[in-house]
Amino acid sequence: MGFFFQGLTLGLAYVAPIGMQNLFVIDSALTKPRRRALLTALIVLCFDASLSLACFFGVGKLMQDHAWLKLGVLAVGGLVVIRIGAGLLFPRTSGDEARNQQSQENPQPQGLVQRISAKAGGNALLHTIITAGVVTWCNPQAIIDGTLMLGAFSATLTVGQSTPFITGVETASALWFFGVTLLVSLFSHRFSPRIVTAMNRVCGAVVMLYGVKLLADFAFAVL
Repeated sequence: MGFFFQGLTLGLAYVAPIGMQNLFVIDSALTKPRRRALLTALIVLCFDASLSLACFFGVGKLMQDHAWLKLGVLAVGGLVVIRIGAGLLFPRTSGDEARNQQSQENPQPQGLVQRISAKAGGNALLHTIITAGVVTWCNPQAIIDGTLMLGAFSATLTVGQSTPFITGVETASALWFFGVTLLVSLFSHRFSPRIVTAMNRVCGAVVMLYGVKLLADFAFAVL
């Protein structure tokens, strides 16, 4: 059990800092029903588990060894992340959405997943999966940091020790994402629509700044 708890504590340290995944999960918990928010958390968890496993087994080294791969992730990731941030910061309201909001006594602001779903004809699940994949895998810094943290431990563990360790890491991710979703969802009704909208826009600004940073890293690497 010692290696499991080592993985659990390291996993919490790895997933807890506020980043693209956490902003996405928080936005979903604030603006969607609890069941949908938990589904979003589950999807993000699946992508996060795939990333941590890849980092544990050294996929981040590929980005360090192949500059073109890192440049591609920086460029594509930066553009997509900026687009996601812009959707939060500058939401567009269609005519139908405006009429629906006017007919409601207490209209609720739409979150990122809801706006993407509306543009896609209601196919929310597919676009939630796509967005969760983007915020997880289009983040070269997370891949490199994960490789440095998890890969360093992987090099010191035997085969028998690796299984409980990485199980602890994945357990930490599950506890974190579901815990954050339930906590935010539990208190989301206490926030007025204006406050939620402001929080969405703050998240959008942070996401856009992160996307700009990715593109700046890309430009710096090219030059």
